[in-house]
Amino acid sequence: MPRRRLRVSGAAQAPIGAVLRELRTELGVPGEFPADVLAEAERVAAAPPRPPARDETAVPFFTIDPPTSTDLDQAMHLSRRPGGGYRVRYAIADVAAFVTPGGALDAEAHRRVTTLYFPDEKVPLHPAVLSEGAASLLPGRTRPAVVWTIDLDADGGARRTDVVRALVRSRAKLDYQGVQRAIDDASAEESLALLKDIGRLREEREAARGGISLDVPEQEIVAHGTTYALAYRAPLPADSWNAQISLLTGMAAADLMLGAGTGILRTLPAAPDGAVGRLRHTAKALGIDWPHHVPYAALIRSLDPHRPRHAAFLQECTTLLRGAGYTAFTGGERPALTTHAAVAAAYTHCTAPLRRLVDRYASELCVAACAGQEPPQWAVEALAALPKEMADGTRRANTVERECVDIVEAALLRHRVGELFDAYVVDVKENEPAVGTVQLPEPAVVARIEGGTTALPLGERLRVRLTQADPGQAKVRFAPA
Repeated sequence: MPRRRLRVSGAAQAPIGAVLRELRTELGVPGEFPADVLAEAERVAAAPPRPPARDETAVPFFTIDPPTSTDLDQAMHLSRRPGGGYRVRYAIADVAAFVTPGGALDAEAHRRVTTLYFPDEKVPLHPAVLSEGAASLLPGRTRPAVVWTIDLDADGGARRTDVVRALVRSRAKLDYQGVQRAIDDASAEESLALLKDIGRLREEREAARGGISLDVPEQEIVAHGTTYALAYRAPLPADSWNAQISLLTGMAAADLMLGAGTGILRTLPAAPDGAVGRLRHTAKALGIDWPHHVPYAALIRSLDPHRPRHAAFLQECTTLLRGAGYTAFTGGERPALTTHAAVAAAYTHCTAPLRRLVDRYASELCVAACAGQEPPQWAVEALAALPKEMADGTRRANTVERECVDIVEAALLRHRVGELFDAYVVDVKENEPAVGTVQLPEPAVVARIEGGTTALPLGERLRVRLTQADPGQAKVRFAPA
């Protein structure tokens, strides 16, 4: 799933602006780009690299992103194959065409690692002249890209993969709600309408191999004129179908790199038996029927996140996804762990190079692997350090996201300390059953609850009292009422 975009506009920024500035300082978030980085970015944007040999500008690619996004990493075109099956063309922004290894832009990208999203601003991986300009797959602009062509059979299985550098030209910038509406009312052109067909086939294959996607509603900061609020965002089917195209590409990239003997994977070990056993106890406590013959992945797909007990269980399931990391390998030595447990296959990140450092390297390695060539030395030399760089950068991005939501929650509720709210208990701390997490239907707040003398009723409705909310000093806390 794409990372949440947190936005607050107008006068709403004032109450939390100072706290967000303190957070950026505390986390060591990079500030403005250094002068030499900006100079290099301006130079390469004004004089773009030599065009690749292949020209794919005749292909009517389109992008699917949030309406306000301008850093567009991916564009796609979907079609039917004459003999049956489908063809997925997926164009990924060719950041390596602009960034010189060892240069100022490259060094700064390694310092930043990922784009960070705050309610009041975005801290980009690359200067805007590239990430929102010369390298972005904006509609109506000819851009260098790494173009994936993945042929699928009639059941959605990958049969052939090709990766080349090419020029592309996106025809349209679409958003998720518009895509869903066009597909639902049958007004979508065939290339867009096929997103549903291919997406569903890939979802079926995900289920067959035991992969999972946790459909947990997420908190989202939304602006309403000069004020703001929190809401829960449940993903649309189009979100999932679009994510399946990215997953398909990441799996194809992992296979290419494993075949070539050099690469970097996104890995997640299987959950230990004890963790799954604890989930079985949680399911029993919530009244969720989980027969022993039913696999964990099958149970997940049977749940409805709009039902409080199911939502509480899905929230507990996120604990099994912790521990994901990056595994690099060279010299033909296959790593001990090659799979991502949630994907249930070998997988890598390669579709968001404007916003994530590792994707630039994955694209480069895959282009070389597909051409039967040795990868460039600069890409191979970076592999040893990339897992730690990505781990540190991902940790910071996750902290930013979590802390920003906490700050906005506190700002929204700071004048309501002492009030009573309806809530659902979505988590109970192991060995401390009187401490846990509650989710409020309105406002859309998820926060810690403590101070009671009895065990919290997991999955049950509970009347709670707000005991603290200060965006500058303390996070939101509730106590049983």
